[in-house]
Parts: sequence; structure tokens; C-alpha cells
Amino acid sequence: MKKLLVLLAVMMPTLLFAQGWKNKTLVTIGGRNITAGEFMEVYEKNNINSEVIDKKNVDEYLDMYTKFKLKVIEAENRQMDTLPKFIKEYDGYRKQLAKPYFSNDEGTEALVEEAYERMLWDVNASHILIKCDAHAVPADTLKAYNKAMEIRKRIMNGEDFATVAVEASEDPSARDIEAIPGKQRAFKGNRGNLGYFTVFDMVYPFESGVYNAKVDEITMPIRTDFGYHIIKLHSKTPACGTVRVAHIFLTVDENDPLKSDSAVCVKAHNIYNEIEKDGSNWDKMVRKYTDDKGSAQHGGQLTPFKVSQIVPEFITAVKQLNLNEISEPVKTNYGYHIIKLLGTTGVKSFDEEKENLTKRVEKDMRAKVSDEAVLRRLKKENKFKEYVKVKDAFIATVDSTLQQGKYVVAEGVDTNKTLFKLQKQEYKIADFIEYIKAHQKEQPFMSAGSYAYQLYDDFVKETVFAYEDAHLEAKYPDFKLLVQEYHDGILLFDLMDKEVWKKAEQDTAGIRSYFEDHRDDYMWGKRVKTILVTVTNEESLERVQEIMKQDIMADSIKVLVKAESLKGVMVKSPYFQQGDNVDVDETEWTVGTIRVIPSTVDKTTKIIKIIDVREPEPKTYKEARGMMTSAYQTQLEAEWLKELQEKYPVTVNEKILEKVRKNYK
Repeated sequence: MKKLLVLLAVMMPTLLFAQGWKNKTLVTIGGRNITAGEFMEVYEKNNINSEVIDKKNVDEYLDMYTKFKLKVIEAENRQMDTLPKFIKEYDGYRKQLAKPYFSNDEGTEALVEEAYERMLWDVNASHILIKCDAHAVPADTLKAYNKAMEIRKRIMNGEDFATVAVEASEDPSARDIEAIPGKQRAFKGNRGNLGYFTVFDMVYPFESGVYNAKVDEITMPIRTDFGYHIIKLHSKTPACGTVRVAHIFLTVDENDPLKSDSAVCVKAHNIYNEIEKDGSNWDKMVRKYTDDKGSAQHGGQLTPFKVSQIVPEFITAVKQLNLNEISEPVKTNYGYHIIKLLGTTGVKSFDEEKENLTKRVEKDMRAKVSDEAVLRRLKKENKFKEYVKVKDAFIATVDSTLQQGKYVVAEGVDTNKTLFKLQKQEYKIADFIEYIKAHQKEQPFMSAGSYAYQLYDDFVKETVFAYEDAHLEAKYPDFKLLVQEYHDGILLFDLMDKEVWKKAEQDTAGIRSYFEDHRDDYMWGKRVKTILVTVTNEESLERVQEIMKQDIMADSIKVLVKAESLKGVMVKSPYFQQGDNVDVDETEWTVGTIRVIPSTVDKTTKIIKIIDVREPEPKTYKEARGMMTSAYQTQLEAEWLKELQEKYPVTVNEKILEKVRKNYK
């Protein structure tokens, strides 16, 4: 035993030193020291444990972090964090971030296990909502419940759930919304169908009602803060997790005969049949036909999504596909989609998901059984001690002036006596009196004493919660880090807006000078000027082809088309670079070349004529303005950072930096 104690005594300083380097300064910025531990917390959260695509090594991230901190320090030195606009925005974010810390954590383990079981399944459900405020009086609550029961009875007697939802649900999304010119577009109601979702996507009582139901079951009314819900579960299928797909999208516009539902449906099936003949031509077909130009250059790939983020018809189709399989056209409220499944993540094992689920459960309202449970927990954690005799003696002095909402303190009351403590903080009768004066109302139907006790309970509750809120950063390092990120982020945005973004937009002379110095950076690639004619009326096609053979320009062709009343003819004369247009790419780039391209999926014919071939050349100031403004902003930021680095010298502790590097090798 003695040998062991001696060995531990020898080893302890070494062990402490091994851990202690994280508390040492890694970088000093303008006299402010940042420890290795502080940097590593941010590095791990935003670079290692996040889904960021462009992950940085330690040195790259330290450079980014240092530049970020330089700007924040400058903003603080300008006292931008004292401005009313900043304070209001920051307080709003902090209030939202603090909410999870005021929930009841009893039974967390069971809730985590329950959440995982639900996480394994995607559900599709409909509901009918009868609104009822969370704090409604009993009579109104009973009225809403009885109304919900009457509606349920109708469905149980055979009426269609969706039809009843359109008629009776107080969720406005159930019904169609008509267009208001210039204000909103028409929107087809969901007839009560909320689509697909999984754990944490809905409020906890509603989620429980769905997951505890059987497929096609009509539940009893389920109470949430919104009111009473009658729920019908349509399906419960294995969870997709995160979904990756590509699609070809065709819009429907009933105001355009060529884009009517029936026409687009036929076109979509023709495209699908063409893909079926040669599955290797997916990317080309996307570029050629999709109306989703944002995804066209990426093979139609959409940003990865969860099942709750996309309309149910789309998800239903995805769930029927195997990897890399392509769906037949799927109709949604937006148009027609041909979908290619690229992958799903599914759900990891419980052990892999547990940590994340625990964090979510702790921040989710399911962990909050009641405010009173939370209050008891906080009182215990903060060593609440109440002086009951002092409280009772003071309340005994309260008279009818409180009932009148005009409280007057009785003579002889010692307002300096302590009512209760939180840790070492004392709260005195004087504090309670201030609370009374700020919150009192006329209460003619309640005795002065009863009202005083009610106000006292409210005072204790608000004080305990306020005390906890004021000490959250000290109790929870993760919360402190998160709040600091929001604090710095708001400051950074405001300062960047002032010093870089707006400055670049307003500095016309500076942008012009930048353009003159960087002309060679803004070049067109090899381009062709074309006459591009689209013909949708077969009777006009032969005449248009004859006109295209003439040595005339696009404006003259438009004049002839109008003069001869040729229907279904659209004439354009754009420039194209390689990659801008599939059909132009496949056309010979020689002046005079004419190419006729009949569509394989509808009755459209395109005619392309090459009228000019231009070698690479500089863009004009107007043509380069958009890209150039962004580049000029980058230059302004770089110049500004140099000034900040001179103003706030940066020193890196290389020995500690090497330890940080080794930690992530």
C-alpha cells in the first residue's frame, strides 16, 4: 500500500501536467488569451462533429478562427454589443437556447429508449384539429373535446376522414387556398394529411398518439397545446433517415397549353421511356428537360433531406425504389418528378444514436413533466432555503389594499428580513414588496391573505428560474459555448455588413478600379451566337425551316413569323458557352450550320443556326459586375484583416499548437 501511495504521489504531477496543457494559451489576439481547450471545443463542434463538407485541419481552422476573433474583438472594442439592436437580437436567441435547460429530466433514459424505437419508423398520418388554448377554462376545454368526439363519431359511422377534415378541421392547411393576385399563389389543401414524419418532428403528445396507434385506426381526441387532434395513421414503414435523390422536374401551368397537366404528364412519361431505353443518359436527360435549373448542373441532385421535408407523394415513391433505381413520373402539387434514388442513411444502432438522442430528449419538451417538477429540481440544485415564519408573519400584515390593487405596507414591517435564499443569495421582504407592486391586480373575490400567498408562490418561481437563467453559463459549458457563438456571430454579421458588404456595393469607383486591374480574370470562354427557334405547331415547321436558310438575323425572322401568322414559333438569339445547352454543345460550331432537333418526348422541334463563333474575350464591366463585386468584397476583407492584425497582434504558442495537432492525428 505504501509503495502504491508513493508511486501515485510521483505520477500525479505528471498526470496533471498531461491534462493541463489544454488550459494553456494557444493563441493571443490583441492581448486576449485563448486556451487550447477553448479552441478545441469550437474546432470539434464545427469541424469534426458536424456534417461540414470541407473539413479543415488544425492549422487551417486556427487561421479561420483567428480571423473570426479579430473581427469580433474589433466589434467589441467599437461597443457594438451595447447597441439596442444587438441586445434585442442577442437576448432573443439566448432565451430560445435556454429553454431546454428548464425541462424536467426525470425518466430521461426511458424517454431516450422510446425515442430510438420511434426513430426506427417513418409514419404517415392525417389529423383533424379542434383548437383549444392550452390555458382554456374547463368549460371551453369540455366544449372543444365534445366537438372532437362528435367529429370522430361521424368518421366511425363511415364518413371519409379526408372529406370531414376539409369541412371540420380548424387546421387551415386542410383546405385549398385560392390565389390572390400579387399576394399569394393558389395552394391545394392537404385534406388533413401531414405527410411523413418521425420522432421529434411533431409535438410530443401528438407524436405519442401517432406511434401508439395502429394503421388505419381513428384515435380518440389527443390534447396538445394547439387543441384536440383526431388522428388516422396511414402507414408505418422502416425509417429512411437522410435521403439523397436526383430528379427531373416538369412544372405544370394550366395557363399555358403546352404545360397543362395532361401535356406535361405525357411528356414526363415519354422522358421516362427514353431513360428506360438507355439508363446511362440520366445526366444528359436532366440537363435537357428539367425545369429545376438549380439542380440541372449536378445531375438533378437535391440537397439531402428528411422525410418530413418533402411532400408525401414524393416520399411514397422514394420508399418503393431500390438504390439507383428510377421511378415512373410522380405527380405532386408542384408538377411531375422522375426520381432517381441515390441513397438513404437509415438509422444507426442504439449505442451510436444514444448520445445524440439524449441531448435531444433533454432539450425537447417531452422531458418537461411540469413546471413544478422543474421548480423542485432547481430549488434542490440551488440549495433553496425558505424562512417560513418570516413569510407567514409578513403575509399576516397584508390588508385589503392588496385586494384593491393598491397595496400599502403596514407600519412596523421590517422589510430587511430574509424570506429565502438561493445558494448564498438572499431575497428579502423588500424584494417581494417590489414584486407585489409590479404585479398586483384587483382581486375582490379573493382574500388578501390568499392573494398574497399566490403572489408569493409566483415570486418564488420567477426568482428561482431567473437565478438559474443567470447562472446557466457557469453550470453548463456547452450552453456557454453556444451562446458565445451566437454573440460573436451577430457581431460578426453586423461588422462585416458595415465594413465589407455594403462598402463594396457603394464604392463604385473602387469596383471600377478593381475591374481595370483584373480584366484578365473575367473572360468569356469560346462562344457561339445562335438563332434558336422553338416550333410547337407542326403546320409552321416547314416554312420556318425555309426562313432559317435565308441569310437574315433573328429580328427579321420574328418579323416574317408575325407577318405570315405562323403559330407556335418562338425566336431567340442568345450566346452559348460550352456546357450551357446540351443541344448547342452537340451542334457543329461553324457559321451557317443549321441543326433541326425533333423532340422525342413531345411535339416540339428546335432549330439551331450558328451565326457567329467568338474566341475567348474579356467581359465588359457590366457583364462582370456580379462576380466582380464578390471578388472586390474578398479584397476589401483581406485588406481590412491586415489592418486588424496590425491593430491586434496575433501570437501563436507553437509548442501548444503541436500538442493540438497530435491530438487529432
